[in-house]
Amino acid sequence: MMGYDDAGGGGGWMWVFGGLMMVGLLVLIGALVWAVIAANNRANRGLTAPATAPEAGGRGRTRQVLDERYARGEMSSEEYTERLHTLGL
Repeated sequence: MMGYDDAGGGGGWMWVFGGLMMVGLLVLIGALVWAVIAANNRANRGLTAPATAPEAGGRGRTRQVLDERYARGEMSSEEYTERLHTLGL
């Protein structure tokens, strides 16, 4: 008569396959989470493109740095306009 004990010899393999199924399920969930995060990051990268392309002589980058610092509140409006005027931008 077959029961649920180890006398049949197959009880140990049931634990191995059960463990492998759990590991496989965790890997599948991890891959799905990674795919969603990667797709979200890819979509957000297109939204953060610079507003102006760099111009010749590096003036575009200089203006971009000034705009970023002004947006972060690192300089006042007067200081921002003064620096724009001084740099000839």
